[in-house]
Amino acid sequence: MKSLLFLVLISVCWAEPHPGNSSLEHERIVHIQENGPRLLVVAEQAKIFSHRGGNVTLPCKFYHEHTSTAGSGTHKIRVKWTKLTYDYLKEVDVFVAMGHHRKSYGSYQGRVSLRESSENDASLVITNIKLEDYGRYKCEVIEGLEDDTAVVTLNLEGVVFPYSPRLGRYNLNFHEAQRACAEQDSVMASFDQLYDAWRSGLDWCNAGWLSDGSVQYPITKPREPCGGRNTVPGVRNYGFWDKDKSRYDVFCFTSNFNGKSIFLALP
Repeated sequence: MKSLLFLVLISVCWAEPHPGNSSLEHERIVHIQENGPRLLVVAEQAKIFSHRGGNVTLPCKFYHEHTSTAGSGTHKIRVKWTKLTYDYLKEVDVFVAMGHHRKSYGSYQGRVSLRESSENDASLVITNIKLEDYGRYKCEVIEGLEDDTAVVTLNLEGVVFPYSPRLGRYNLNFHEAQRACAEQDSVMASFDQLYDAWRSGLDWCNAGWLSDGSVQYPITKPREPCGGRNTVPGVRNYGFWDKDKSRYDVFCFTSNFNGKSIFLALP
């Protein structure tokens, strides 16, 4: 919440001189002023890259206007890190710090801490990165009635691969697709990961689930069975489907795996 600048103008009408009321002979202007926005939260990098099993620092620092130091405030600083979900309506708690109190949540317990290289450093350190850590994180700093936020994206280096069960293509609902990826030591790919894979040359005609519940597939060489010969290359989007009843393949993502990935060309 940002502080506001208030200007109150009180005008008093002219009055005839009267003993004891000399203060009414002139207009009076009273200024009531509070400090303007003082707290600023910034992320030095919008995207950070790492891999499964690695360590990473998500940058976040806070400043006070005109001072560039954290010690000018009179309230305790509260730092809160959350992970943003795909629908942007929910946030997953990651870490909270206030004074000497620290608390981490869920799968982040024991793996997250503040770097605190200076008194205005709210950067988050994540160790032993998991595939599920991929995504967008929000750093929120609260001081009294003021707060500000910054967002950092954690990208993982890895590979996206299509998967269909032995029963043949289009036999997985969303929940079965999640389990299928887990059995392959991977997680369901996000749209951004599939898009990056398409830019790197991934071409696959079968539609598959993504982690946000949409069904899509990447095409680099347009052809009749895959949307038409006259269409442009890109990631084809089927939209969102019933996660229980609809059945497709799935695109999985993994990082820092042993061995190598080989794509077989189907006839």
